[in-house]
Amino acid sequence: MRACLTGLATVVALATLLSACSVGPDFTRPAAPQNAGYAPQALPQTTASAAVQGGNAQHFVNGADIPFDWWTVYQSPALDALVERAFRANPTVEQAKAALLQAQENVYAQQGYFFPTVGVSYQFQRQMVAGNLAASVAPGCQGNGHCITAFQSTSAPFNKALYYNFHTAQLTVGYTPDVFGLNRRQVESLEAQAAVQRYELEATYITLAANVVAAAVQEVSTRAQIAAAEEIIAINEKGLELLRAQQKDGYAMGIDVAAQEAALAAAKQLLPPLQLQFEQTRDLIRALVGNLPNQDVDQTFDLAALHLPDNIP
Repeated sequence: MRACLTGLATVVALATLLSACSVGPDFTRPAAPQNAGYAPQALPQTTASAAVQGGNAQHFVNGADIPFDWWTVYQSPALDALVERAFRANPTVEQAKAALLQAQENVYAQQGYFFPTVGVSYQFQRQMVAGNLAASVAPGCQGNGHCITAFQSTSAPFNKALYYNFHTAQLTVGYTPDVFGLNRRQVESLEAQAAVQRYELEATYITLAANVVAAAVQEVSTRAQIAAAEEIIAINEKGLELLRAQQKDGYAMGIDVAAQEAALAAAKQLLPPLQLQFEQTRDLIRALVGNLPNQDVDQTFDLAALHLPDNIP
């Protein structure tokens, strides 16, 4: 009885010692901050509305998740096609996919240490023994009953050379127990690295889609400003034409015509920067979808093509 108690105490002491020597502490996920928000004051549930295009009231939905294809809320098939095309053409997406695949394979490789390793090898050799040595080094009878012996010559002064085949098969089984948890910690570390690469891939998609959508919105804005500037120029040209006609008939003075000419010149100054900005935006869109600067895209965007979402997460 005393021997059993002594053995049990030894086992308990050994288990305690091994647990004390385990590798690293267990990871504990930190608690999320309480009452987190986007602004010091609570956001309104509904935005103000206006009697213009895109002026409908929008509603904030607390706790709603943002979908992966968030750009589809604009209800623009052209924008959807442009984003999908950018995903296919951008090399950063393929690089992030490859990095994620490599990280996942590293996890699988490390998990393999939990299982025994099995190795099988086979080797074949063709052997020849000289006649004068065959009698002393012949392998003899084998396990299958076949005997390999030297040929004793009765007429020649030497024995004939001995030929035989030599087969070597080997099976190796190995297993390393993860006593202290080192392999488990390494697997946890590699799984964390794979999770980081997965978030990197998601960030790549989000960043690329955001750049495409921002460029499309910039094109909408610039196109509308160009149209407004051209309308202002046309109004000023019409006003200048009327003033010159009135001056000809004596109903307007030269100073009025000069003031209108200055207003027209100021209006025309607004157009070149907007046209430059528009071309830069179109060039950015071409670059995002993998086109050369001289390869334009078919999709164009104006204010009527985009619809603001009613519900915003």
